[in-house]
Amino acid sequence: MRVRSLAAAAAFVTLAAATLVAGCGFQLRGAYTLPYESIYLALPDYSEVGAGLKRNIHASGGTRLTERPEDAEAIFQPTGEARERLILSLSGTGRVRELRLRYRFGYRVVDAKGRNLIPPGEVEMTRDMTYDDSNILSKQQEEVLLWRDMQSDMVQQLLRRLAAVKPVAATETD
Repeated sequence: MRVRSLAAAAAFVTLAAATLVAGCGFQLRGAYTLPYESIYLALPDYSEVGAGLKRNIHASGGTRLTERPEDAEAIFQPTGEARERLILSLSGTGRVRELRLRYRFGYRVVDAKGRNLIPPGEVEMTRDMTYDDSNILSKQQEEVLLWRDMQSDMVQQLLRRLAAVKPVAATETD
């Protein structure tokens, strides 16, 4: 009898949580729809950010990736990429105790004539981690995983920014 009442209570809590989540407008993040019919990614072939962007744009199906910038309505250009490893704190003996990993990616989106379609921007990601000299191998692996995680987040952030921005009308300048 007690098991049945616990199961009923668990079912009620699950139903209440599902109702609250549905009522607030929550929905799973789907593919991004970019406001451009075609886009050229001016990123090197070995770029992991470029590979992630290409994969997600292909998956969305709404925007066509072009092989040449002349064929694209928009051209995505990186303006800079930087990875920094900063020391946050030291122990009393002068050993590193905490690190901050910072990943910055600058970009701009222009048309075929080089006019800005959206204002140039930069995305910055940071992750803090503890450090211990006695666990160097595990901390190196943790750092690699954090860099990979930041790179994945960077791709998602760039796609969100590209999808959310309404392109400005390019103005003629003589």
